[in-house]
Amino acid sequence: MATRVLLVEDDERVRQALGLALADEGYDVVETATGEEALELVDPDLDIVLLDLMLPGIDGIEVCSTLRSRGDLPIIIATARSDTADVIAGLEAGADDYVTKPLVAGELAARIRALLRRRRPTSGGPSEEDQAGRWHLGDLTIDPGREAVTRGETPLHLTRTEFRLLLELASAGGNVVTREQLLQRVWGYDYFGDTRLLDVHVRRLRRKIEPDPDDPELVLTVRGSGYRAGP
Repeated sequence: MATRVLLVEDDERVRQALGLALADEGYDVVETATGEEALELVDPDLDIVLLDLMLPGIDGIEVCSTLRSRGDLPIIIATARSDTADVIAGLEAGADDYVTKPLVAGELAARIRALLRRRRPTSGGPSEEDQAGRWHLGDLTIDPGREAVTRGETPLHLTRTEFRLLLELASAGGNVVTREQLLQRVWGYDYFGDTRLLDVHVRRLRRKIEPDPDDPELVLTVRGSGYRAGP
């Protein structure tokens, strides 16, 4: 079955053009102009949401936050090139990725493919992987097969992107993974030095897995380079 994309864009001309372009790329596109209708259209058969932040009524930030509270459906937000604050707000609300306007259909299709692609990282620290193929980081157990993370018997609810980010770091065996490597491996795309995407996701991940996100023990920053799993 074709990948189903929910396209939420209030500008009719932009919406129609993107819808046709994505359909040419082989996607099954469901279109809407409002956040209210977008929330009603989400169903289990949907694969990804492309969400404009500037919407009438319920804006894109609120729609993104609501969708994220419901589950881990992949979300790409669209924003103006200069709106750094909007990009960060959208990522903090739970978006997995962002694109800037004007949108290029080929680039957008590449982002969608990259976000939906499953990639298990290459093993870098075999001593941290048990015989069942699970990874252990501090008191966390990371199960790639089930895409699940638990602390003891308690499941931690991560998005797909947060899970991939954690798995990349855990499987590196304590070695530093550069920002560029994480962007390429987790998102599968070249972001030309834009680290907002990574930094926001690291903050979100720390809030979910660290006992004290302000004093992290599991995801450590290596200044001027990237991140590594600790301790």
